[in-house]
Amino acid sequence: MASPSVEVVEKSNERIVVRFNNIPRQYVNSLRRLAISEVPTLAIDDVVILENSSVMHDEAVAHRLGLIPLRTDPGRFVMPHECDCKSTLGCSKCRVLLVLDAEANEKTKVVTSGEMVSEDELVKPVSKDIPIIVLAPNQKLKFEAYARLGIGKDHAKWQPTAAAVVKDGKDEDEIILVIESNGALTAEEILAASAERLAAKVKNFKQMVSSLKVPKNA
Repeated sequence: MASPSVEVVEKSNERIVVRFNNIPRQYVNSLRRLAISEVPTLAIDDVVILENSSVMHDEAVAHRLGLIPLRTDPGRFVMPHECDCKSTLGCSKCRVLLVLDAEANEKTKVVTSGEMVSEDELVKPVSKDIPIIVLAPNQKLKFEAYARLGIGKDHAKWQPTAAAVVKDGKDEDEIILVIESNGALTAEEILAASAERLAAKVKNFKQMVSSLKVPKNA
């Protein structure tokens, strides 16, 4: 049997394609599933509406904000439950504040993600052109939004992938993994984080098996 091999056949910030040869499909599929469900990213998780005279309810605004992908710097933040601040408000290690203060004057105004101001220069919406709300003349929207780390297993807004697919290659023992990013992380960062999580799970499983005690009468 030929030895296992892995080759990156296409790579950009938005997309990575990897060819696996002579590697069990379930291992490759594990990477795909971890990419979707267990790679942490930042997303808006709490919104304080200070003023909203639009026709959209506060809850709808908050929901829309949560679905805006935010650029995430891997390893820079910690999950809220792991932070040593032990505060429900959070701190600079576990949350980022983004604010918006928009008003339509004489004309209808489309408020976009680019108008949100982040306290962290690196944590920003992946696009400036994502619509948030349409304000009619004299309407106003003002809020404070708090972004925190989370994983896709808990809510889809924390999924870093736009697509993650496993498919057969040209040869019998060839499997292709395609990961496309929504911009919160690069495709390569998603793949690397998935591999780290898979390795950690395998290590933990090995330790659990090693610690098993066999009954004497077995």
